[in-house]
Amino acid sequence: METSEYPMRINRYLAKRNFCSRREADGLIEKGLVTVNGKLAVLGARVNEDDKVEINTKNTAAIKNRQYFAYYKPIGIVTHSPEEGQRGIEDTANFSAEFFPIGRLDKDSHGLIIMTNDGRITDKLLNPKYEHSKEYLVHVNKKINNFFVRHMSEGIELEDFRTKPAIVERLDDFVFRIVLTEGKKHQIRRMCTALGFEVTDLKRMRVMNIKLGSLKPNQKREIKEVELNIFLTSLEII
Repeated sequence: METSEYPMRINRYLAKRNFCSRREADGLIEKGLVTVNGKLAVLGARVNEDDKVEINTKNTAAIKNRQYFAYYKPIGIVTHSPEEGQRGIEDTANFSAEFFPIGRLDKDSHGLIIMTNDGRITDKLLNPKYEHSKEYLVHVNKKINNFFVRHMSEGIELEDFRTKPAIVERLDDFVFRIVLTEGKKHQIRRMCTALGFEVTDLKRMRVMNIKLGSLKPNQKREIKEVELNIFLTSLEII
């Protein structure tokens, strides 16, 4: 007989429905932005499948003219200060001059970049002290073994710093998923090189609760409503 997973902790409930991570859910609950059947949720509460769980989006309406987009940066595009002969995001994506990318994704990598005209989020998102998660799908040139997974997970001593522990999951012989809470230049490539592997493809899938989803290269979608509210609340912008 199957065992029901309900009642379920509310942070897990929100995470399973792709609203946010468990950690982000706890932050929303602490800020009084989550209700269960019309009543404020509390940390550690459990919910049933038929409970009405809602995230308050009223603050999103006060964002005014600020906008946020998930953009799929193609391979070969430079995110910041392209040199002569290189193509930048402004050359390929249909964004007005007021929009800029938050963070970097090297020319040979592809995937999610957040584009915005809101300068408030830059430090909040990029400063490593906040430990916001970013998820990548990585292909390498050799079969992935347990030694590789263990060392990528525990942290690797590079020339100038030691990487923080990460979540690493082997998906098949040559592909793994990694979740970082830091973002040093070429970090994943350097980590793989240190273990004798070469990255053949690197794709960013997620930044915090913002997912690449079904976007294709050079496509974009606006981040809004519940997704935006969770994002800005987690950054402590609203």
